[in-house]
Amino acid sequence: MSGQPRTLPRPVAGVPVVPAPHRPRRLLVLAIVLTVLAGAAGWVVGFTGVLGVRAVSVTGLKTLPTGQITDAAGLRQGEPLARVDVAAVADRVGRLPGVARVAVTRSWPSTVRIAVTERFGVAVVTVAGRPWLVDATGVRFQQLSAVPAGLPRLAVRDAGPGDPATAAALAALTALTPPVRAALRVVTAQTPDSVTLTLSGGRTVLWGGAADSPAKATVLAALLGRSGTVYDVSTPSVVTVR
Repeated sequence: MSGQPRTLPRPVAGVPVVPAPHRPRRLLVLAIVLTVLAGAAGWVVGFTGVLGVRAVSVTGLKTLPTGQITDAAGLRQGEPLARVDVAAVADRVGRLPGVARVAVTRSWPSTVRIAVTERFGVAVVTVAGRPWLVDATGVRFQQLSAVPAGLPRLAVRDAGPGDPATAAALAALTALTPPVRAALRVVTAQTPDSVTLTLSGGRTVLWGGAADSPAKATVLAALLGRSGTVYDVSTPSVVTVR
C-alpha cells in the first residue's frame, strides 16, 4: 500500500557487499586538490608580494633617528614577509653604535616590528682629544662636539668594555646614589684597584676596587655629611674622613 514505509532489500546471505567503485577515486582527487591548494598558498605567501612588507614599525627610540634604524634594517618594500630573515635584520641594526639591544618580529599581514634599546651615556671619555659618550658597560658609542653638563669624566688609560680599570670605575659610578652621582665630576682608575672619585667642592673619595661597591656607595652617602676633603671607603667596614 502506498501509505506503508518502504524497506530496503536485505543483502542475500553469503553474497559480499561491493563498495561504491568511485569512492577511492574521489578521495584521490580531493587529496590532489588539497595538495595543489597548499602549494599555491605557500607560493603566494613565500614568493609573491601579496603578503609582503608594507610597513616597518620602530619603537624604543629616544635619541637615534628612525631613518638610521630602517636604513640599517635593509628591508625591501614588498619583500615576502615570510622570507624576511629577522635574525639578520637584528644583527644589522645591532651593529649601530648607539644600539644596546634589538628584537625583530613579523606582524602579519605586512609589518616588520623592530624594538630598540638604546645605549645610555653615563660618562664622557676623551680619546685622541675628542670626547665620547660611554655607557655602563664601557662601550664608546657617540662622539661629541662638547662635553654635556651633568656627566662625569672617565679618566682611564684604555677605555673599553674589556678593560678591567674601566669596569671598576664604572662599577663605582653606577653604584652611587643619585645625590652623590650628581656631585661626581671625575672617576679615575689607573688600575682596577685604585678607583678615585672627585666630587664637587674639591672632595676626593678613595674607592679602591670594584668589590663591595653597593656597600661603599651606602657608606659614602652617609659620610658626606661630615666635614672633610678626603673620604676613604676602600674598606667599607672601616672608613676614614680627613
